[in-house]
Amino acid sequence: MNAPYFNQIDGAALAAAYPLGDDFTEGVGRISRDALRALQEERFRRIVARAWQIPFYQRLWGAAGLAPGDIAGLDDIEKIPVFDKADLMASIEAAPPLGDFHGIESAPEVRPIVHTTSGTTGAPQTLIYGPRSRELQNLLLARVYRLQGLVDSDVVHSVYGFGMINGGHYIRETILHWTGAMLLPAGTGNETSSAQQVALMARFGVTWIVGFADYLKRLAAVAEAEGLTLGADISPRAISCHLGLEDRAFLSAQWGGAAIYDWYGVGDTGVIAGEGPDQDGLYVMEDAHYLELLDIDSGRPVAEGERGDMVVSVLSKDDLYPIIRFNTHDVSRRRAGYSALGLSFDRIDGFLGRSDNMVKLKGINIFPQAFAPILESEPAFLGEFFCRAWRNAAGGEGMTVEIECAAPDDTALAESFVRLLRERVGITMEVVLCPPGALAAKTGIESRQKPIRLKDER
Repeated sequence: MNAPYFNQIDGAALAAAYPLGDDFTEGVGRISRDALRALQEERFRRIVARAWQIPFYQRLWGAAGLAPGDIAGLDDIEKIPVFDKADLMASIEAAPPLGDFHGIESAPEVRPIVHTTSGTTGAPQTLIYGPRSRELQNLLLARVYRLQGLVDSDVVHSVYGFGMINGGHYIRETILHWTGAMLLPAGTGNETSSAQQVALMARFGVTWIVGFADYLKRLAAVAEAEGLTLGADISPRAISCHLGLEDRAFLSAQWGGAAIYDWYGVGDTGVIAGEGPDQDGLYVMEDAHYLELLDIDSGRPVAEGERGDMVVSVLSKDDLYPIIRFNTHDVSRRRAGYSALGLSFDRIDGFLGRSDNMVKLKGINIFPQAFAPILESEPAFLGEFFCRAWRNAAGGEGMTVEIECAAPDDTALAESFVRLLRERVGITMEVVLCPPGALAAKTGIESRQKPIRLKDER
């Protein structure tokens, strides 16, 4: 029988290897790029050695003509083929229910932890962690929260969902294992109704909120409908969320002037990058991740300042499911210039859309997530929208954008949205105005970690 979870980790050793708080900002976060590269090389060689023990990588790398010894270090990383969720799903289908990408058979002493993704982009994918790599994910997210200013006296309200998905469990473990803050694990609107959530926030004096920006906008509207004043009855000093391209000033104003912080990660990897108090890009946790930005079409590294798919190798994950060159299909770009905090880690702009959720219309790459800050420039916009790409009988293509607004019968307002999208995106789209709450069934805003923004019917 595997040893219990906490018998398989050494918290003090993890914190020494991957420091947080002042030990991070005054230590590894400031080391030279040469010293950081040496640390990455050491950890990269360890995960490569572990990957060679696993059938998934043996098959993937062997098909690319690689053999043990061909990958000596990070200079050889471009020899390694990337993989993505489709490869993992194929592994699971061939060897259900867990697939062969994890290495459980070659590490029987390691206790596996199993979750799934939310299924936002398709069928839920199995996620597997070992206790050490799981706890390192928790620690690294706590590092980001503390960098953003979270302290032990904070009361944290979390709207991440539970069930099989990882989100709510991950945040719960992070706050309880690596901070002294009080946690209210409310979950999604399906788990704790939106009205109950805002009542809890007021009752417990919440000072910090964590979750997805889309649902937090929805909660702000519910609080107002419930007669609560944000900034008075509920007065968070900070919100740490996944901003995407949303307007942080808009979200901050909704929540009474709360500071807004962004961070990025996926279920497989945990946190990859997080914003600091300088709010000037997201710091990549480079002691634990090696992040590449690759051209969506060619798979080659993008030029400085260009957008590309985030392809990540998790340097800390050497027990179960090592991750080497995983293509998230999330798009970002590197941030130029020096850190105002004096940190040496690279920065990225954060999440700029999904390359596998991109629509090409009339030669223009369109990312539906990018519509949020565009639509927010119109005061009548209520925060919810849904896009449908279509092809007509004559072969013509287009997109219809459904938008929740305060005046759904206002034809002049509809034309205003049409002009706004044409000016900012570059093509003319159909606009359908909808009353508040009308799109909830399509977007899943009350029940999903990430709302659905696109249906491609072409």
